[in-house]
Amino acid sequence: MPSYHYNAVTLDGSRRTGQKDAASVEQLTSALKDEGLFITKWSTKEMQQQATAKLKTEEIADFCRQLAAMLSAGIMLIRAITIMSQRNVKPHVKKVYDSLIDDLQRGSTLSEAMAKQGRAFPDLLINMVRAGENTGRLDVTAEKMAATYDKEHRLNQKISSATVYPIILVVLIIGVVLILFTFVLPQFMGLFENMELPWPTRVVMAISDFMLAYGLYTIIGVIVAAAGLIMLFRRPGPRKGLDYFKLRIPRIGHLLRTIYTARFARTLSSLYVSGVSMIQALQISRSIIGNTYIEAQFDAVVEALGNGRTLSQAIALVNGFESKLQSTVLIGEESGSLEHMLESVADQYDYDAEMASQRLVTMIEPILIIFMAVIVAFVIISVLLPIFSLYSSVGAEGGL
Repeated sequence: MPSYHYNAVTLDGSRRTGQKDAASVEQLTSALKDEGLFITKWSTKEMQQQATAKLKTEEIADFCRQLAAMLSAGIMLIRAITIMSQRNVKPHVKKVYDSLIDDLQRGSTLSEAMAKQGRAFPDLLINMVRAGENTGRLDVTAEKMAATYDKEHRLNQKISSATVYPIILVVLIIGVVLILFTFVLPQFMGLFENMELPWPTRVVMAISDFMLAYGLYTIIGVIVAAAGLIMLFRRPGPRKGLDYFKLRIPRIGHLLRTIYTARFARTLSSLYVSGVSMIQALQISRSIIGNTYIEAQFDAVVEALGNGRTLSQAIALVNGFESKLQSTVLIGEESGSLEHMLESVADQYDYDAEMASQRLVTMIEPILIIFMAVIVAFVIISVLLPIFSLYSSVGAEGGL
Protein backbone atom coordinates (compact mmCIF):
# COMPACT_ATOMS: atom_id res chain seq x y z
CA MET A 1 0.00 0.00 0.00
CA PRO A 2 1.57 3.31 -1.07
CA SER A 3 2.26 6.08 1.42
CA TYR A 4 1.00 9.53 0.42
CA HIS A 5 2.36 12.90 1.47
CA TYR A 6 -0.52 15.38 1.37
CA ASN A 7 -1.42 19.04 1.74
CA ALA A 8 -4.96 19.71 2.93
CA VAL A 9 -7.15 22.49 4.27
CA THR A 10 -9.82 22.52 7.00
CA LEU A 11 -13.17 24.28 6.94
CA ASP A 12 -11.75 27.17 8.94
CA GLY A 13 -9.00 27.72 6.33
CA SER A 14 -6.13 26.15 8.27
CA ARG A 15 -3.55 24.28 6.22
CA ARG A 16 -2.39 20.80 7.19
CA THR A 17 0.35 18.53 5.88
CA GLY A 18 0.92 14.91 6.69
CA GLN A 19 1.50 11.36 5.53
CA LYS A 20 -1.06 8.59 5.21
CA ASP A 21 -1.20 5.08 3.77
CA ALA A 22 -4.02 4.41 1.32
CA ALA A 23 -4.77 1.99 -1.49
CA SER A 24 -5.62 4.80 -3.91
CA VAL A 25 -6.01 8.55 -4.14
CA GLU A 26 -9.79 8.18 -3.90
CA GLN A 27 -9.42 6.26 -0.62
CA LEU A 28 -6.99 8.89 0.66
CA THR A 29 -9.42 11.71 -0.25
CA SER A 30 -12.32 9.92 1.43
CA ALA A 31 -10.33 9.18 4.60
CA LEU A 32 -9.14 12.77 4.94
CA LYS A 33 -12.65 14.12 4.29
CA ASP A 34 -13.91 12.01 7.21
CA GLU A 35 -11.34 13.85 9.33
CA GLY A 36 -12.56 17.24 8.12
CA LEU A 37 -9.66 17.73 5.74
CA PHE A 38 -9.94 18.61 2.04
CA ILE A 39 -6.89 17.47 0.09
CA THR A 40 -5.28 20.06 -2.22
CA LYS A 41 -2.09 18.27 -3.25
CA TRP A 42 -0.56 14.85 -2.81
CA SER A 43 2.54 12.95 -3.82
CA THR A 44 4.29 9.66 -3.23
CA LYS A 45 7.97 8.94 -2.72
CA GLU A 46 8.17 7.67 -6.31
CA MET A 47 6.72 10.94 -7.61
CA GLN A 48 9.14 13.04 -5.57
CA GLN A 49 12.09 11.14 -7.05
CA GLN A 50 11.01 11.80 -10.62
CA ALA A 51 12.26 14.93 -12.37
CA THR A 52 10.06 15.28 -15.43
CA ALA A 53 10.20 18.54 -17.35
CA LYS A 54 7.21 20.86 -17.04
CA LEU A 55 5.05 20.89 -20.14
CA LYS A 56 4.30 24.24 -21.77
CA THR A 57 0.74 25.53 -22.01
CA GLU A 58 0.48 24.78 -25.72
CA GLU A 59 1.80 21.23 -25.15
CA ILE A 60 -0.81 20.64 -22.44
CA ALA A 61 -3.52 21.99 -24.75
CA ASP A 62 -2.35 19.65 -27.53
CA PHE A 63 -2.34 16.68 -25.11
CA CYS A 64 -5.92 17.41 -24.03
CA ARG A 65 -7.12 18.03 -27.59
CA GLN A 66 -5.65 14.80 -28.97
CA LEU A 67 -6.86 12.81 -25.97
CA ALA A 68 -10.41 14.15 -26.33
CA ALA A 69 -10.51 13.40 -30.06
CA MET A 70 -9.31 9.80 -29.71
CA LEU A 71 -11.45 8.97 -26.67
CA SER A 72 -14.51 10.36 -28.47
CA ALA A 73 -13.65 8.10 -31.42
CA GLY A 74 -13.74 5.07 -29.13
CA ILE A 75 -9.98 4.46 -28.92
CA MET A 76 -8.81 2.90 -25.64
CA LEU A 77 -6.89 5.18 -23.29
CA ILE A 78 -3.52 3.37 -23.42
CA ARG A 79 -3.75 3.05 -27.20
CA ALA A 80 -4.59 6.75 -27.50
CA ILE A 81 -1.55 7.88 -25.51
CA THR A 82 0.63 5.37 -27.40
CA ILE A 83 -0.44 6.96 -30.68
CA MET A 84 0.30 10.40 -29.22
CA SER A 85 3.76 9.23 -28.15
CA GLN A 86 4.55 7.94 -31.66
CA ARG A 87 3.80 11.30 -33.26
CA ASN A 88 6.55 13.79 -34.06
CA VAL A 89 6.77 15.32 -30.57
CA LYS A 90 9.66 16.84 -28.68
CA PRO A 91 11.85 14.46 -26.65
CA HIS A 92 10.73 15.77 -23.24
CA VAL A 93 7.07 15.39 -24.26
CA LYS A 94 7.65 11.85 -25.52
CA LYS A 95 9.33 11.01 -22.21
CA VAL A 96 6.20 12.12 -20.34
CA TYR A 97 3.90 10.15 -22.67
CA ASP A 98 6.01 6.98 -22.35
CA SER A 99 6.00 7.30 -18.57
CA LEU A 100 2.21 7.69 -18.62
CA ILE A 101 1.90 4.49 -20.67
CA ASP A 102 4.09 2.55 -18.21
CA ASP A 103 1.99 3.68 -15.24
CA LEU A 104 -1.29 2.95 -17.02
CA GLN A 105 -0.09 -0.57 -17.89
CA ARG A 106 0.65 -1.11 -14.18
CA GLY A 107 -2.97 -0.35 -13.32
CA SER A 108 -2.87 3.35 -12.44
CA THR A 109 -5.67 5.62 -13.47
CA LEU A 110 -4.81 8.48 -15.84
CA SER A 111 -5.00 11.07 -13.05
CA GLU A 112 -2.67 8.99 -10.87
CA ALA A 113 -0.26 8.48 -13.77
CA MET A 114 -0.27 12.23 -14.50
CA ALA A 115 0.37 13.06 -10.86
CA LYS A 116 3.38 10.73 -10.88
CA GLN A 117 5.03 12.85 -13.59
CA GLY A 118 6.25 15.39 -11.07
CA ARG A 119 5.61 18.92 -12.31
CA ALA A 120 4.82 17.96 -15.91
CA PHE A 121 1.06 18.50 -15.51
CA PRO A 122 -0.60 21.29 -13.48
CA ASP A 123 -2.72 20.43 -10.44
CA LEU A 124 -5.79 21.88 -12.16
CA LEU A 125 -5.60 19.40 -15.05
CA ILE A 126 -4.93 16.44 -12.74
CA ASN A 127 -7.98 17.24 -10.61
CA MET A 128 -10.13 17.81 -13.67
CA VAL A 129 -9.07 14.45 -15.14
CA ARG A 130 -9.85 12.76 -11.81
CA ALA A 131 -13.31 14.33 -11.84
CA GLY A 132 -13.81 13.20 -15.45
CA GLU A 133 -12.84 9.64 -14.52
CA ASN A 134 -15.37 9.64 -11.67
CA THR A 135 -18.19 10.82 -13.94
CA GLY A 136 -17.20 8.63 -16.89
CA ARG A 137 -16.87 11.69 -19.18
CA LEU A 138 -13.12 11.91 -19.55
CA ASP A 139 -13.41 12.85 -23.24
CA VAL A 140 -15.66 15.82 -22.42
CA THR A 141 -13.33 16.93 -19.64
CA ALA A 142 -10.29 16.69 -21.90
CA GLU A 143 -12.04 18.72 -24.60
CA LYS A 144 -12.99 21.40 -22.08
CA MET A 145 -9.44 21.60 -20.72
CA ALA A 146 -8.04 21.83 -24.26
CA ALA A 147 -10.20 24.91 -24.81
CA THR A 148 -9.12 26.34 -21.46
CA TYR A 149 -5.40 25.95 -22.11
CA ASP A 150 -5.80 27.15 -25.70
CA LYS A 151 -7.32 30.40 -24.41
CA GLU A 152 -4.58 30.77 -21.82
CA HIS A 153 -1.89 30.16 -24.43
CA ARG A 154 -3.39 32.66 -26.88
CA LEU A 155 -3.63 35.33 -24.19
CA ASN A 156 -0.05 34.72 -23.08
CA GLN A 157 1.14 34.85 -26.70
CA LYS A 158 -0.67 38.12 -27.38
CA ILE A 159 0.72 39.73 -24.24
CA SER A 160 4.23 38.46 -25.04
CA SER A 161 4.00 39.70 -28.62
CA ALA A 162 2.79 43.09 -27.43
CA THR A 163 5.86 43.48 -25.21
CA VAL A 164 8.44 42.59 -27.89
CA TYR A 165 8.63 46.04 -29.47
CA PRO A 166 9.00 47.93 -26.15
CA ILE A 167 11.78 45.53 -25.12
CA ILE A 168 13.56 46.12 -28.43
CA LEU A 169 13.27 49.87 -27.86
CA VAL A 170 14.71 49.58 -24.34
CA VAL A 171 17.67 47.54 -25.63
CA LEU A 172 18.15 50.07 -28.42
CA ILE A 173 18.14 52.96 -25.94
CA ILE A 174 20.76 51.22 -23.79
CA GLY A 175 22.89 50.52 -26.86
CA VAL A 176 22.67 54.12 -28.10
CA VAL A 177 23.62 55.46 -24.67
CA LEU A 178 26.61 53.13 -24.40
CA ILE A 179 27.87 54.08 -27.88
CA LEU A 180 27.44 57.80 -27.26
CA PHE A 181 29.14 57.88 -23.89
CA THR A 182 31.95 55.38 -24.51
CA PHE A 183 32.85 55.95 -28.20
CA VAL A 184 31.44 59.23 -29.52
CA LEU A 185 31.96 61.66 -26.64
CA PRO A 186 35.59 60.64 -25.90
CA GLN A 187 36.49 61.87 -29.43
CA PHE A 188 35.64 65.42 -28.34
CA MET A 189 37.48 65.43 -25.02
CA GLY A 190 40.76 66.65 -26.51
CA LEU A 191 38.96 69.36 -28.47
CA PHE A 192 37.35 70.75 -25.33
CA GLU A 193 40.48 70.82 -23.16
CA ASN A 194 41.19 74.10 -21.36
CA MET A 195 37.75 75.42 -22.34
CA GLU A 196 35.06 76.84 -20.08
CA LEU A 197 32.28 74.36 -20.81
CA PRO A 198 28.54 74.94 -20.32
CA TRP A 199 26.83 72.77 -17.71
CA PRO A 200 25.17 70.32 -20.17
CA THR A 201 28.60 69.51 -21.64
CA ARG A 202 30.14 69.10 -18.20
CA VAL A 203 27.36 66.70 -17.23
CA VAL A 204 27.72 64.43 -20.28
CA MET A 205 31.52 64.51 -20.06
CA ALA A 206 31.37 63.49 -16.39
CA ILE A 207 29.05 60.59 -17.26
CA SER A 208 31.35 59.58 -20.11
CA ASP A 209 34.42 59.68 -17.84
CA PHE A 210 32.65 57.59 -15.22
CA MET A 211 31.51 54.97 -17.76
CA LEU A 212 35.03 54.71 -19.22
CA ALA A 213 36.67 54.40 -15.81
CA TYR A 214 34.09 52.29 -13.96
CA GLY A 215 31.86 50.86 -16.71
CA LEU A 216 32.91 47.25 -16.17
CA TYR A 217 32.49 47.52 -12.40
CA THR A 218 29.10 49.15 -12.92
CA ILE A 219 27.92 46.30 -15.15
CA ILE A 220 29.14 43.71 -12.63
CA GLY A 221 27.44 45.66 -9.84
CA VAL A 222 24.15 45.78 -11.75
CA ILE A 223 24.29 42.02 -12.41
CA VAL A 224 25.05 41.26 -8.76
CA ALA A 225 22.30 43.62 -7.59
CA ALA A 226 19.80 42.04 -10.00
CA ALA A 227 20.71 38.53 -8.82
CA GLY A 228 20.36 39.68 -5.21
CA LEU A 229 16.92 41.14 -5.88
CA ILE A 230 15.79 37.97 -7.63
CA MET A 231 16.88 35.88 -4.64
CA LEU A 232 15.26 38.36 -2.24
CA PHE A 233 11.91 38.34 -4.00
CA ARG A 234 11.83 34.56 -4.02
CA ARG A 235 11.33 34.71 -0.26
CA PRO A 236 7.67 34.72 0.84
CA GLY A 237 7.63 38.08 2.62
CA PRO A 238 9.34 40.24 -0.03
CA ARG A 239 7.53 38.36 -2.83
CA LYS A 240 4.18 39.12 -1.24
CA GLY A 241 5.15 42.80 -0.89
CA LEU A 242 6.23 42.95 -4.53
CA ASP A 243 3.00 41.30 -5.70
CA TYR A 244 1.02 43.87 -3.69
CA PHE A 245 3.03 46.71 -5.24
CA LYS A 246 2.41 45.39 -8.77
CA LEU A 247 -1.33 45.70 -8.24
CA ARG A 248 -0.88 49.40 -7.35
CA ILE A 249 1.09 50.41 -10.46
CA PRO A 250 -1.06 52.70 -12.64
CA ARG A 251 -2.47 50.89 -15.71
CA ILE A 252 -0.20 47.87 -15.22
CA GLY A 253 -2.00 47.07 -11.96
CA HIS A 254 -5.36 47.15 -13.72
CA LEU A 255 -4.05 44.84 -16.44
CA LEU A 256 -2.72 42.37 -13.88
CA ARG A 257 -5.96 42.39 -11.86
CA THR A 258 -7.85 41.64 -15.06
CA ILE A 259 -5.58 38.69 -15.90
CA TYR A 260 -5.75 37.30 -12.35
CA THR A 261 -9.54 37.58 -12.28
CA ALA A 262 -9.95 35.81 -15.63
CA ARG A 263 -7.56 33.04 -14.60
CA PHE A 264 -9.33 32.46 -11.28
CA ALA A 265 -12.85 32.57 -12.72
CA ARG A 266 -12.08 30.13 -15.54
CA THR A 267 -10.36 27.66 -13.21
CA LEU A 268 -13.11 27.79 -10.59
CA SER A 269 -15.77 27.32 -13.28
CA SER A 270 -14.01 24.25 -14.71
CA LEU A 271 -13.59 22.64 -11.30
CA TYR A 272 -17.08 23.47 -10.07
CA VAL A 273 -18.87 22.08 -13.12
CA SER A 274 -16.80 18.86 -12.82
CA GLY A 275 -18.12 18.18 -9.33
CA VAL A 276 -15.05 19.16 -7.29
CA SER A 277 -16.06 20.46 -3.84
CA MET A 278 -16.09 24.25 -3.59
CA ILE A 279 -13.45 24.37 -0.86
CA GLN A 280 -11.10 22.13 -2.83
CA ALA A 281 -11.85 24.09 -6.01
CA LEU A 282 -10.93 27.34 -4.27
CA GLN A 283 -7.67 25.87 -2.98
CA ILE A 284 -6.70 24.68 -6.46
CA SER A 285 -7.81 27.94 -8.07
CA ARG A 286 -5.74 30.02 -5.67
CA SER A 287 -2.57 28.16 -6.68
CA ILE A 288 -2.83 29.18 -10.35
CA ILE A 289 -3.51 32.91 -9.86
CA GLY A 290 0.19 33.84 -9.89
CA ASN A 291 0.07 36.51 -7.17
CA THR A 292 1.06 35.55 -3.62
CA TYR A 293 -0.65 38.61 -2.11
CA ILE A 294 -4.02 37.50 -3.51
CA GLU A 295 -3.38 33.83 -2.76
CA ALA A 296 -2.68 34.59 0.92
CA GLN A 297 -6.20 36.00 1.31
CA PHE A 298 -7.90 32.72 0.44
CA ASP A 299 -7.58 31.34 3.94
CA ALA A 300 -10.17 33.96 4.94
CA VAL A 301 -12.32 32.98 1.94
CA VAL A 302 -12.35 29.30 2.94
CA GLU A 303 -13.05 30.20 6.55
CA ALA A 304 -15.96 32.41 5.49
CA LEU A 305 -17.46 29.54 3.46
CA GLY A 306 -17.05 27.23 6.45
CA ASN A 307 -18.96 29.74 8.58
CA GLY A 308 -21.94 29.64 6.23
CA ARG A 309 -21.34 32.70 4.06
CA THR A 310 -22.05 32.52 0.34
CA LEU A 311 -19.29 32.37 -2.26
CA SER A 312 -20.03 35.92 -3.44
CA GLN A 313 -19.70 37.20 0.14
CA ALA A 314 -16.45 35.26 0.60
CA ILE A 315 -14.98 36.46 -2.72
CA ALA A 316 -15.71 40.06 -1.68
CA LEU A 317 -13.03 39.64 1.02
CA VAL A 318 -10.28 39.31 -1.61
CA ASN A 319 -8.41 42.50 -2.47
CA GLY A 320 -6.93 42.18 -5.94
CA PHE A 321 -9.78 40.95 -8.15
CA GLU A 322 -11.90 43.14 -10.39
CA SER A 323 -15.08 44.28 -8.61
CA LYS A 324 -17.30 42.78 -11.31
CA LEU A 325 -16.36 39.26 -10.19
CA GLN A 326 -18.26 39.46 -6.91
CA SER A 327 -21.46 40.72 -8.55
CA THR A 328 -21.19 38.07 -11.28
CA VAL A 329 -20.84 35.29 -8.70
CA LEU A 330 -23.87 36.68 -6.84
CA ILE A 331 -25.97 36.58 -10.03
CA GLY A 332 -24.77 33.04 -10.72
CA GLU A 333 -25.75 31.92 -7.21
CA GLU A 334 -29.22 33.47 -7.47
CA SER A 335 -29.87 32.09 -10.97
CA GLY A 336 -28.36 28.65 -10.34
CA SER A 337 -25.89 29.02 -13.23
CA LEU A 338 -22.68 29.82 -11.38
CA GLU A 339 -20.40 27.87 -13.71
CA HIS A 340 -21.76 29.65 -16.81
CA MET A 341 -21.47 33.09 -15.21
CA LEU A 342 -17.88 32.36 -14.16
CA GLU A 343 -16.96 31.21 -17.66
CA SER A 344 -18.66 34.25 -19.17
CA VAL A 345 -16.80 36.69 -16.93
CA ALA A 346 -13.54 34.86 -17.65
CA ASP A 347 -14.08 35.30 -21.41
CA GLN A 348 -14.86 38.97 -20.88
CA TYR A 349 -11.76 39.55 -18.77
CA ASP A 350 -9.58 37.65 -21.26
CA TYR A 351 -10.74 40.10 -23.91
CA ASP A 352 -10.27 43.05 -21.55
CA ALA A 353 -6.74 41.88 -20.72
CA GLU A 354 -5.87 41.67 -24.41
CA MET A 355 -7.24 45.17 -25.08
CA ALA A 356 -5.57 46.61 -21.97
CA SER A 357 -2.19 45.17 -22.95
CA GLN A 358 -2.49 46.64 -26.45
CA ARG A 359 -3.44 50.06 -25.05
CA LEU A 360 -0.53 49.89 -22.61
CA VAL A 361 1.94 49.08 -25.37
CA THR A 362 0.45 51.81 -27.58
CA MET A 363 1.13 54.26 -24.75
CA ILE A 364 4.62 52.95 -23.88
CA GLU A 365 6.02 52.96 -27.44
CA PRO A 366 5.91 56.74 -28.05
CA ILE A 367 7.14 57.41 -24.51
CA LEU A 368 10.24 55.27 -25.11
CA ILE A 369 10.86 56.84 -28.51
CA ILE A 370 10.57 60.34 -27.03
CA PHE A 371 12.86 59.34 -24.15
CA MET A 372 15.51 58.08 -26.58
CA ALA A 373 15.16 61.22 -28.70
CA VAL A 374 15.61 63.43 -25.61
CA ILE A 375 18.81 61.61 -24.61
CA VAL A 376 20.30 61.85 -28.11
CA ALA A 377 19.26 65.51 -28.46
CA PHE A 378 20.74 66.39 -25.06
CA VAL A 379 24.07 64.78 -25.98
CA ILE A 380 24.15 66.49 -29.40
CA ILE A 381 23.37 69.89 -27.87
CA SER A 382 26.00 69.33 -25.19
CA VAL A 383 28.61 68.71 -27.89
CA LEU A 384 27.50 71.55 -30.17
CA LEU A 385 27.35 74.26 -27.51
CA PRO A 386 31.13 74.45 -26.91
CA ILE A 387 31.80 74.04 -30.65
CA PHE A 388 29.60 77.05 -31.41
CA SER A 389 31.31 78.90 -28.60
CA LEU A 390 34.72 77.99 -30.08
CA TYR A 391 33.70 79.14 -33.57
CA SER A 392 32.31 82.36 -32.15
CA SER A 393 35.60 83.03 -30.39
CA VAL A 394 37.60 82.30 -33.53
CA GLY A 395 35.30 84.54 -35.57
CA ALA A 396 35.60 87.34 -33.06
CA GLU A 397 39.40 87.09 -33.09
CA GLY A 398 39.41 87.09 -36.92
CA GLY A 399 37.26 90.18 -36.94
CA LEU A 400 39.75 91.93 -34.73
